[in-house]
Amino acid sequence: MRTDLKPDEMGSGPFYKLLTSVVVPRPIAWVSTRSADGVDNLAPHSFFTVSCVDPPMIQFTSVGKKDSLRNVSQTREFVVCLANEPMFERINATGTDFPSEISEFASVGLTAEASSVVAPPRVAESPVALECVLHANIELGNSTVVIGRVVHAAIEESVFVTDERGNSLPDVRRLAPLARLGRNEWSRLGEILEISRIPYQQWPGHFGEQ
Repeated sequence: MRTDLKPDEMGSGPFYKLLTSVVVPRPIAWVSTRSADGVDNLAPHSFFTVSCVDPPMIQFTSVGKKDSLRNVSQTREFVVCLANEPMFERINATGTDFPSEISEFASVGLTAEASSVVAPPRVAESPVALECVLHANIELGNSTVVIGRVVHAAIEESVFVTDERGNSLPDVRRLAPLARLGRNEWSRLGEILEISRIPYQQWPGHFGEQ
């Protein structure tokens, strides 16, 4: 038996809580921006994903008009840093509603590292930084989807692992990413499952067997 729930009847607030409890786990974009006045901002956004492969684009969603959105709209640059497990408490702390004239980097005790291409700094304590220029802001109701083109990636050498095919890529275990769940819940990396896709020419038809 299922429970039937209608967004229009529940209202946006209660349904938002429900939605974030079932769309899980969500990767976290730790977004660094710089205001037009030169103040560096850092905030976590858990509505985050890849938008396009060629050219490479990523997106995060700002619910409401937050500092990240205002800064990106004005300067057209931002950096997405990996939200990793060792920075758990500090990532959460950067979600505090500091006044816009106060930098989260200094308040939370993080190191602002100069980026290679864009003005906003990278988080030195994060192993991955994706430097982006704004491609488009898409307004949807009370939220704005920010799509950025990745113009530079800076990744710690220690997280790379070469596999049996000779591919040298960041290893998810070494990255130790965090994810958001519902309520005030977060998650760390759990058991990793590996499976290859089955080419149609080799399809065994085993799921249809009784």
